[in-house]
Amino acid sequence: MKKRFAVPLLLSLVILLAVGLFAQPAATPAPKPASGPKATAAEAEKFIDQAESALSDWALKLSRAAWVNATYITDDTDAINADYFERFTGYQTELALKIRRYEGVKLSPVYARKFLLLKLQLFSLTDAKERAEHATLGTELQSEYGKGKYCPTSGKWAGKCLAISEIEQVMASSRDPEELKEVWMGWNAISRTMRNTADGKHPYARFIELENKGAQGLGYKDMGDYWRAGYDMPPEAFAAELERLWQQVRPLYESLHAYVRVQLVKQYGPQAVTKDGLIRSDLLGNIWAQDWTNVYPLVAPKDSKGTGYDLTEILKEKKIDELGMVHYAENFFKSLGFEPLPQTFWERSLFLRPKDRDVVCHASAWDVDNQDDLRLKMCILVRDEDFVTCHHELGHNFYQRAYKKQPFLFEGGANDGFHEAIGDTIALSVTPEYLKQVGLLEKVPDSDDTALLLHKALEKVAFLPFGMMIDQWRWKVFSGEIKPDEYEKGWNDLRAKYQGIIPPVARTENDFDPGAKYHVAGNVPYMRYFLADILQFQFYRAMCKEAGFTGPLHHCSFYNNKQAGAKFAAMLQMGQSRPWPEALKALTGEDKMDANAIMDYFAPLKKWLDEQNAAARVKPGWTVPANPSAGPQ
Repeated sequence: MKKRFAVPLLLSLVILLAVGLFAQPAATPAPKPASGPKATAAEAEKFIDQAESALSDWALKLSRAAWVNATYITDDTDAINADYFERFTGYQTELALKIRRYEGVKLSPVYARKFLLLKLQLFSLTDAKERAEHATLGTELQSEYGKGKYCPTSGKWAGKCLAISEIEQVMASSRDPEELKEVWMGWNAISRTMRNTADGKHPYARFIELENKGAQGLGYKDMGDYWRAGYDMPPEAFAAELERLWQQVRPLYESLHAYVRVQLVKQYGPQAVTKDGLIRSDLLGNIWAQDWTNVYPLVAPKDSKGTGYDLTEILKEKKIDELGMVHYAENFFKSLGFEPLPQTFWERSLFLRPKDRDVVCHASAWDVDNQDDLRLKMCILVRDEDFVTCHHELGHNFYQRAYKKQPFLFEGGANDGFHEAIGDTIALSVTPEYLKQVGLLEKVPDSDDTALLLHKALEKVAFLPFGMMIDQWRWKVFSGEIKPDEYEKGWNDLRAKYQGIIPPVARTENDFDPGAKYHVAGNVPYMRYFLADILQFQFYRAMCKEAGFTGPLHHCSFYNNKQAGAKFAAMLQMGQSRPWPEALKALTGEDKMDANAIMDYFAPLKKWLDEQNAAARVKPGWTVPANPSAGPQ
C-alpha cells in the first residue's frame, strides 16, 4: 500500500511552485527569432535549440532551489523561491510571445515534436505585477501545506501538534469513530486560509485566475484545457478516453465498495453508511479515503488464512531501518540489470523528518541536473506502506536516469502517467515470492488468494475514483463550472459521485477540504495517478510474460530477470521522444491504454465480491444525495 506521490518532472516546469536560489543568476534572454515576413524552418529550429538550451539551464537552478525550499521551509526560502519563480515565469512569457511566429512552419518530425513539447512548458503572464503575485501565491499555498499541523487544545492530544505523518498513523490504526472524526476535522482545517484569509483575501481563487490567464496567453481556453493537451491527442479526446477507462473499471470498484460498506456497518453500526449507501470517509483508514488497506482487518474474508505475513512486523523484527528499505528498492532495479544509484543519492537525499525545521514530507523523487544528481525526499517510517513506496519512488529515479541521453525537451516520461506507472509496476512485484527471494520471508506463506487480492484491491481499486475526481474538480474550477463560492460543494459532490463517500460532518463554504491534499495546494496535475493505475497492470503483465511467468498474475515477481529488465530499460530510454502509444507498444505490444489487465488481475476477486454481496442482499452502487456537504443524515 502507498500514498500517491508527485515527482517534480523538469519537463513540467510550469507547475513547479518551489523555485529560487540564494545566488541570483544573470537574467536569461529569450532567443530572438529572425526578422522577416515569414519564418523559415531553419529559423524555427534555431529558436527551438536556443530555447531548449536556456530551459535546461533554468531547470538546474530551479531544481536546486526547489530542493532547498522543500527541505528547509522558512520565510526567507519562501521569499527567494517566489522571486525566482517570478523571473522564470517572465522568461516563459517572453518565449510564449515569440513562439507564435513559428506556428504553422513545416518542421522535421523531431523538431515538430520539440515545438509541441516546448509550447507545453510555457506560461504567458505579460503583466510583471501579476507574475510576482502568481509566484508568491504558488509558493505560499505549497508551504502552507508543508507547515500544516493539527494542534488540539483539549482531549487526548492537548498540547501536541500532529503533522501529516502522525495524522496518517492515527487514521490507520484507530477504531474509535469519534477519534477518527476529530482528527479528520483537525487536518482538513489546515487549508481554510488557502481559500479565505483573515484580511479578506482569497488566495486559491486568485491563483486559479492567474493560472487561467497564463494558459489563455498561449491560446488555451483555460488551464484545464492546457493540462489535457499534453497527451498526444486533442484535450476533448483525452477527456473521453478517461471516461472510457473509468467505465471499464467502475463495476469492479462498485463491487468492492458494496462489500466494504457491509463490513464497516458490522464494526461501527449504521452510522458508518448513509441511507443512500455512501460510506463515511473518515472510517476508511486514510485521511483522504484514497487507500483503504488499513481497514483490511475489518473486512478480511471470514475464516481466511489471510495474507500470511505482516511486513511491518517482519521489518521491525529483522531490524531493517529506513535506509535499509531504500537499499532493498535499489537492489530490485540492480537485479534487472540497472546500474547502482550514484553515491550522491545517499549523500543528498532526505530520508527522515528533521526535528529542527519544517519540510514537505510528501515523498517525491528528484532529478536535479537531468543527469546523475538523483535524490529521494521522503520522511520514511519503518512500515509496509513505506517499503513499497521506496520501490515506487526509485522507479522515478531510474526512469529519470534512463532517458538522460535524450535532448532536454525529450527528458520526461512518455506521458506523466508513465512516470507514475513505472514505480507502481515495480511495487506490484513486491509479492510474497519476492520477499522470499530477498530473505524477508523464509518461505512463501500458505495464504489465501482471495485475501491477497482483497488487500491489493483496497489499495489499487479503491484509489481509481479518487484518481479521477481530483482533476475533474480542478478542471471544473478552471473552467468556471465550479465557482469560488462553491468550491467545497463541488468537491463533495464529486466525491459522492465517483467514490461513494461523504464527509463525517457537515461542511460549509468556509471549509476548503481540497487544499488538505498536497497536489491541490502544490498545483500538481493528478490525472497521471489514475492513468498509472491503469498502465501499471499493462506494464506488469508484459514484464511477467517476458520473464516467462505462467501462474496467477498476482503471484508474479520479475525480480532478478535480466530479460524483462532489458525490455523495460528499452522503453524507459525513449523518454518523451516519441508519442506515448509507441512507448507503450515497445513494452507491451499494445498501443492503447486498456483496463483489461487490471480486470484480469482482479477477476477472481470480482467473482468472490459479487457472491458475498448477493449473499448479503446488497446491491452495488449508491445514490448521490442532493447535498453531500451536509454530511451523514
